Amino acid sequence: MSVTQLYQTVSPQQTPQDLRGYEYDLVIVGGGIIGLTLASALKDSGLSVLLIEAKVASAAVAKGQAYAIHMLSALIYQGIGIWDKILPQIAKYRQVRLSDADYPDVVEFQTGDLGTPELGYVAEHQALLHPLQEFVQSCPNVTYLCPAEVVNTQYQQDIVAIDIKIAEQIYTVRSKLVVAADGSRSPIRQAAGIKTHGWKYWQSCIVAFVKPEKPHNDTAYEKFWTSGPFAILPLPGNRCRIVWTAPHEEAKALCALDDEQFLAELTRRYGNQMGKLELLGDRFIFQVQLMQSDRYVLPRLALIGDAAHNCHPVGGQGLNLGIRDAAALAQVLQTAHTSGEDIGKIQILKRYERWRKNENLTILGFTDMLDRMFSNNFLPLVLVRRLGLWFLQRVPLLKVFMLKLMIGLKGRTPELAKR
Repeated sequence: MSVTQLYQTVSPQQTPQDLRGYEYDLVIVGGGIIGLTLASALKDSGLSVLLIEAKVASAAVAKGQAYAIHMLSALIYQGIGIWDKILPQIAKYRQVRLSDADYPDVVEFQTGDLGTPELGYVAEHQALLHPLQEFVQSCPNVTYLCPAEVVNTQYQQDIVAIDIKIAEQIYTVRSKLVVAADGSRSPIRQAAGIKTHGWKYWQSCIVAFVKPEKPHNDTAYEKFWTSGPFAILPLPGNRCRIVWTAPHEEAKALCALDDEQFLAELTRRYGNQMGKLELLGDRFIFQVQLMQSDRYVLPRLALIGDAAHNCHPVGGQGLNLGIRDAAALAQVLQTAHTSGEDIGKIQILKRYERWRKNENLTILGFTDMLDRMFSNNFLPLVLVRRLGLWFLQRVPLLKVFMLKLMIGLKGRTPELAKR
């Protein structure tokens, strides 16, 4: 069955009548990359899963979103059994060059630092989304409803009653657990009364695709300018994704420029290492924020991905944190289910929260520190950060530690990633 056919099965004429009152072990609200990853990770868990997505068309696909995929995320997808479908559609990077504006001392991370064939990958949104959608269709324990919308949840002692709207009809299902994977404005989180802390940065982020004249040589760049970080991510077809952070008004002004003017400004920050640049498609802008939920779990409820946390885009951490959330929660739930425990009980869900909340907070704090330390021209900080880069390039142990931290190899590794 194709993805299109799968979407068509949820019309009111085709929706199974026994969906009303049907019971599942867990319901995942949000069928984006993180929700799909969790459903895929539970393929052999013995748990019955209902995955609900409100929108047929992904806004992230429409905007051509792309992500750095860290080594641990790749290992998780390999453990799920989907990596072979993803890998041919994405780019590898074998070198990362880290620099502070025009300061000549550049930190170079190489594959030899880890003893691996590559340091990471870059994937466009659809290169992850479509293989995951197809994989979920092969999971006999997963029911995928799209388009469908959760309109109400009633948490009871032993069960959650969930009202689902499909083509103007309401169906009610019951589940031991609800997992919110419905984004940073998560209606499920808000309805449960879970508070968040954080802030919106003074910066916005411009994203665009470019095609350089010269090969990108599988190299990723992170250039810290005083206005904000500027990343260049290699993609298949000798294309690159730029992630350009700047103060709000500056970012708006840059997006308002015509293509020729924008490319001139872009080239100033990009450098001339790859020759003349060609702009591909539209540019998009979004505000940058940091957010951490007060708690990741309540009885019968767990938050994963952007529903639980957001961070600055420096270092490409956001999606990777969500992938780790999904793998960790899948492991906790499967272990509990195998032991005959109720997966919706708070004692079980706390195991997931203890695993992921502090690890995520560490990365949120680290990305915030990087942005604040480099996004200014305060002379004492300029001297400190450039001294730090000098040490980072010349002290191998420090360099390897920093690299492992940024690609997820310093925290607790899910069992999926060890297969």
